[in-house]
Amino acid sequence: MFKQKEFTSESGKKYVFQFPGIRAVTRIKDRVKNKYGIAQDEKAADEILAHVIVEPKMKMEDFGDDINEFNEVIGAAIRFMNGLEDEEDDDQQAGS
Repeated sequence: MFKQKEFTSESGKKYVFQFPGIRAVTRIKDRVKNKYGIAQDEKAADEILAHVIVEPKMKMEDFGDDINEFNEVIGAAIRFMNGLEDEEDDDQQAGS
């Protein structure tokens, strides 16, 4: 099984992220780009919700109008998928 991480948003909601594997990450990064190579937010969010956030299983619509929760969770999941969460955790511990 791939690496997992529990994430609690500022509002106190809990999520579980799971690394989908290097090949899957590479494919996700390819799929979310437009013809000019620019990542598209909607496609990226759909991919993250489908392949990285494993609990609870959600769609964009499940966030309702809570754009702050959506941005926080999707951003954290993207950082996790890209292997950046460990660096961020280290920075937080160093600042404590």
